[in-house]
Amino acid sequence: MEQFNILLVDKFVIFFLVFVRMTSLFVVAPVFGRQDTPTYLKIGLSFFCSLIVLPLLGEVKVDYNDVFSYTALVGKEFAIGIILGYISFLVFSALYTAGQIIDIQIGFGMVNLLDPINDIQVPLTSNFLYILTTILFLMMDGHHILLSAVYKSFNILPIGNFMLSEALMQNVVSIFCDVFIIGFKISAPVLAACLLAEMGLGILARTVPQMNVFVIGMPLKVAVGLLTLLFMMPVFVRVLSITFDKMYSFIYIILQNMAKG
Repeated sequence: MEQFNILLVDKFVIFFLVFVRMTSLFVVAPVFGRQDTPTYLKIGLSFFCSLIVLPLLGEVKVDYNDVFSYTALVGKEFAIGIILGYISFLVFSALYTAGQIIDIQIGFGMVNLLDPINDIQVPLTSNFLYILTTILFLMMDGHHILLSAVYKSFNILPIGNFMLSEALMQNVVSIFCDVFIIGFKISAPVLAACLLAEMGLGILARTVPQMNVFVIGMPLKVAVGLLTLLFMMPVFVRVLSITFDKMYSFIYIILQNMAKG
């Protein structure tokens, strides 16, 4: 009976660490970390995912001597989940960057909407692209792959094996740069179309000086920008697929940086 109680306590200790990593991921991860998602749903999903993952981990040994060392382990698992969730959300932030660039070019720079998901003011096009990306993320089973990445994280980064390294910081900075580049690439077709429209308006202004180019230019840029955005939708889906693959590669790179040894 005593051995059974010891085994039960050990299993609960490991389960709680797995549960902390799962829960912290769902706090900031895309789709799961939405503010309008009930907290009870996040906790329940984390609980049942932890129950599924725990038997698949096999024999897990955790070294701790007292409550303080165990608390340090809990803090490490919480940090791992937060970092993984933030990296995945950071890739989605590229859509905000792209939308901001597009809005400035087509004249929607002053139009902001309240994003109820993150409780912030976002540009009009950014909100549209973010909602579209979330739908496509679910259609491509991105949430399943994200959960799979969390499960694989226990093999790459076992419980308790977490450390901050210089390589981790450098890769986080590199991911920030890549996110900006992704956002710029998404907005590039609209930027090119608006540039051509402005060049055409400049030629028109030199050819017909009597024409009020300013009055014509504003609606023309809006029309050109929106039409370009419409025609780039098929390519946008392909770009998102590549972006999601980069997100998973970012997650595995960060996991390897956080692993000891």
